[in-house]
Amino acid sequence: MKNANKNRSAALVALLCFISANIWAGEPEQARSPAAKTAKKPALDRSGQPRTGKASYYGKEFFGRKMADGTPMNPNANIAASRTLPLGTKAEVTNLQNGKSEVVEIRDRGPYIDGRIVDVSPKVAEKLDMKEDGVAPVVVTPIEVPQPDGSTLLGAGASTMEISSGE
Repeated sequence: MKNANKNRSAALVALLCFISANIWAGEPEQARSPAAKTAKKPALDRSGQPRTGKASYYGKEFFGRKMADGTPMNPNANIAASRTLPLGTKAEVTNLQNGKSEVVEIRDRGPYIDGRIVDVSPKVAEKLDMKEDGVAPVVVTPIEVPQPDGSTLLGAGASTMEISSGE
């Protein structure tokens, strides 16, 4: 009798898993969790072309944590995260609400929220005057984009910026 109950329980669990998997597969993408939407890795964009979207900034829980390039997150540096720009890219981030701009270096991956194209450090968020709202519409204009062969492509922002070697 115990074996029969165990077998029925196992069959029921398997059936529920099968039904859940099929229901999940049939849901439209918008109804799935954010984790499911961000599972695919976007291709790197080495074109140097500007992109428009929303910027957010790193919260305190990320201070000191290792970024994608292996360095600790420094809230006082001109750094940012992008899902599509190569690590090491230098780019100008411009707040479209007030015209304020700051040059950053892409050192991390993210943000992982739809519509957001860049996460900036608190220092940069302060300079862009976006800390109060937490999110701002921006244009990200690459200045220098590392290429796979080790060369650097001058991006759309290179013609309007004087490139300096300091932070």
